Amino acid sequence: MPMKRTNVYADPEDLAIIKEAAKRRGVSEAEIIRQGIHLAAMANRAWDEPLFSRTFEGPGRTLTKGEVRDVVADAVRGEIDSPGTAT
Repeated sequence: MPMKRTNVYADPEDLAIIKEAAKRRGVSEAEIIRQGIHLAAMANRAWDEPLFSRTFEGPGRTLTKGEVRDVVADAVRGEIDSPGTAT
């Protein structure tokens, strides 16, 4: 993938950490910075689809671990048992 050159300002302390990490890992400082940019881009990305598309009805209070397991298991069983779904 072609790269595009850009200039950024960084704190000297951060640059020192990057320099040390690059030396320790045997990669360029630019590679460390590119990885950081990618992580920041992905952390701030707006996704078209929600992470979780399913919702489960509950009692309106925080469920116990066992109750969560039972609700999810019931929902999965319902999907498996519904007509037109492969089993």
